[in-house]
Amino acid sequence: MDERQAVAAFAALGQEHRLRIVRALVTAGPDGLAAGALAQAVGVSGTNLSFHVKELSHAGLIQSRRDGRSVLYSATFPSLSELIQFLMRDCCQGRPEVCTPAVEALAACLCPPGDTAHG
Repeated sequence: MDERQAVAAFAALGQEHRLRIVRALVTAGPDGLAAGALAQAVGVSGTNLSFHVKELSHAGLIQSRRDGRSVLYSATFPSLSELIQFLMRDCCQGRPEVCTPAVEALAACLCPPGDTAHG
């Protein structure tokens, strides 16, 4: 991810409903959520959801797909990972203790296969 892409991603995330949308989709995992369920989870109307997901999609943070008559949205996990890597790339500068809290927080998100405690 280059600086231009990171700026676009942060600009898209710099609005409370869009941040909530991404967080809801991250929580939902790769299967994502139907548009109606996502709108309800975030507390916006369908029209507002459409506006916000367009911005997030344009920034490459979410994607949509059709399933019959439904539109399902999901987080674009590789792009979110690249955004985190962009932030952390030059973190330590020879001082690993600076990055340790962030690395430990990310490691806590990883649960063994079959463990649903973090899901």
